[in-house]
Amino acid sequence: MSGRSSCIVWPGRPYPLGATWDGQGVNFALFSANADAVDLCLFDSRGRRELERIRLTEYTDQVWHGYLPEARPGLLYGFRVHGPYLPLEGHRFNPNKLLLDPYAKSIVGSMRWSDAAFGYQIGHPRADLSFDRRNDAASVPKSRVVDPAFTWGDDQSPRTPWRNTIIYELHVRGFTMLREDVPPQFRGTYSGLCSAPVIDYLQRLGVTAVELMPVHAFVNERHLVERQLRNYWGYNSIGYLAPDLRYASSPEADREFKTMVKTLHAAGLEVILDVVYNHTAEGSHLGPTLSFRGIDNASYYRLVGDAPRYYMDYTGCGNTLNMQQPRVLQLIMDSLRYWVTEMHVDGFRFDLASALARELHAVDRLGAFFDIIHQDPVLSQVKLIAEPWDLGEGGYQVGQFPTRWTEWNGRYRDVVRGLWRGDRGLVGEFATRVAGSSDLYDHSGRRPSASINFIAAHDGFTLRDLVSYNHKHNEANVDGDGGGEDHNLSWNMGHEGTTDDTALLAMRDKQIRNFLTTLFLSQGVPMLAAGDEYGRTQHGNNNAYCQDNEISWINWKLDDEQLRLLEFVRGLAELRGSHRVFRRRSFFKGGGHADLSRYDVAWLGQDGEIMSEGHWHDPALGTIGMFLSGSAIGDRDDRGEPFLDSDFLVLFNAHDADLSFQLPKHAEARSWTVRVDTRIRERNAAPAGYRPGETVRLEGRSIAVLERPREVEACP
Repeated sequence: MSGRSSCIVWPGRPYPLGATWDGQGVNFALFSANADAVDLCLFDSRGRRELERIRLTEYTDQVWHGYLPEARPGLLYGFRVHGPYLPLEGHRFNPNKLLLDPYAKSIVGSMRWSDAAFGYQIGHPRADLSFDRRNDAASVPKSRVVDPAFTWGDDQSPRTPWRNTIIYELHVRGFTMLREDVPPQFRGTYSGLCSAPVIDYLQRLGVTAVELMPVHAFVNERHLVERQLRNYWGYNSIGYLAPDLRYASSPEADREFKTMVKTLHAAGLEVILDVVYNHTAEGSHLGPTLSFRGIDNASYYRLVGDAPRYYMDYTGCGNTLNMQQPRVLQLIMDSLRYWVTEMHVDGFRFDLASALARELHAVDRLGAFFDIIHQDPVLSQVKLIAEPWDLGEGGYQVGQFPTRWTEWNGRYRDVVRGLWRGDRGLVGEFATRVAGSSDLYDHSGRRPSASINFIAAHDGFTLRDLVSYNHKHNEANVDGDGGGEDHNLSWNMGHEGTTDDTALLAMRDKQIRNFLTTLFLSQGVPMLAAGDEYGRTQHGNNNAYCQDNEISWINWKLDDEQLRLLEFVRGLAELRGSHRVFRRRSFFKGGGHADLSRYDVAWLGQDGEIMSEGHWHDPALGTIGMFLSGSAIGDRDDRGEPFLDSDFLVLFNAHDADLSFQLPKHAEARSWTVRVDTRIRERNAAPAGYRPGETVRLEGRSIAVLERPREVEACP
């Protein structure tokens, strides 16, 4: 290309950034503080041939811009950015590399890996200090201009209160790839996720929100492609405003995504996105040049202060976005607002969120990132979930995020796993976690819903594998040990992996029911990983990030035992949703009286009496009763009337042996009805009930949930 253009080019505007269709033409705007020049490159409809190369001569407030009055939606484009290639000073400009627009709302074409995708010469003695002059345009994705028009009609967010929320974490592709009741052309896509059979399944399951694993446009790493694998999870983002085309059944992924959201909303389901703003797919100093690195490396990334050739890596992925740079903060906030205002999503789960809060080196929970979100009239109103850790020093920040944020509660996960596998000395902390983790969240106006409770998630063992494997089995990842956590707090019950032993299978099934019952009846917000409701397995792989196959995909051919477990989970969701006592807005206050009815929560020993201080310090303690008063919820309805509910007694026995538990004698005379018994597989198959003072026999490693109904209940 000569650098000259036959296109009509007007000066355009520096804002908004990206490519903006206004009904007459397209405005292009690209931030780069350190570039010397920027070329806008236009491609044919297949993205294979570069048609025009247009120099953007206008430069305002560090933004290069121009307007093409003849351009239309569907146009494919990219940038070439000129400037110094001085890695030792933090600059890596290379105009031979075609770059994606950071603000692209659609990215098309797959990455076809070759050495040309790198700004330096692979294999050169000087490594990334060398310079590569090959044009990589034929092998890299292209940005695409979109028409934002969409008929939303009367679409409204369900705005489910946190206390009523049940989150269901799923992968867009893996959730429907094996569903035979979804048309083949829609399996694994946004359209498949909003198909009638899937909507019906989600509604019957009782969840209120789907949390989608990353859907931002991402890249398959070269080392995975060369091993004939893919980045299945998608935590390798390259475009923060573009839904990934892999999950679309048509070229217009943005429009299909909007249709999915609109359909899920109509079914009463919220859509939460798992977002990865902590790093990009460009990796370390030896990574490819795909977008940010070639546009303005020194602005977009956290570089080592005295050695800017290298990146600060708080993520374990080679780089960290530079939250100290205002334009990087702007990109993240513009991206978040776009997904709320234009795509209508209801919230975000922030991957490795501690990395976003590092003002200098330490994590600052009052940092600019939080300040901007809290004052934003759009973002302050949606659901905000932090994965409250990263891989840097001081990165474990569970309980330290500010007001309005909820957090994945890793301490909840670990304590619940530990107690049910038989670890002793955990009952005290177990009670704290089940009661909403007030030690972590009862500050700055936070509520029990600040705790996102989970036992299994995409990362790690499934619930089935948690009770079937003591060790990870990641051989299919073909990269040494396959990565993955070694500290799983799992227990195979004496046999590693699958078995035909019916007695062992029954033990494992009961343990899964223990986990699920604990999860659904804890204060806070339960999160269920897709497939755990029927006991899916990944055959011991606890790091299936690269397994885009039946290891990760949800298998919908369920046997009788799986169907029974599914029905059991539906019953738990219904029980939680029907009783406000499990969904409190405020933390428990306890009691301190002899009269049990004066407590909002009371912890009981096997004798039915309130536990003494000495009981809590008994290292052998593995049994506890949790009394929940339906008359002391403390919440009021919209007219100021107090909510009343049934009383509940949840009896936990984490011992191997069967134990007796005496029901409180000094309680009201009304009978207790067993609502859940984890030793029983079928829903609603529990015995009739007990009188006060009678003894309940608890099987080893089981839970019994007893209800004492009230004559009047008001628990919307």
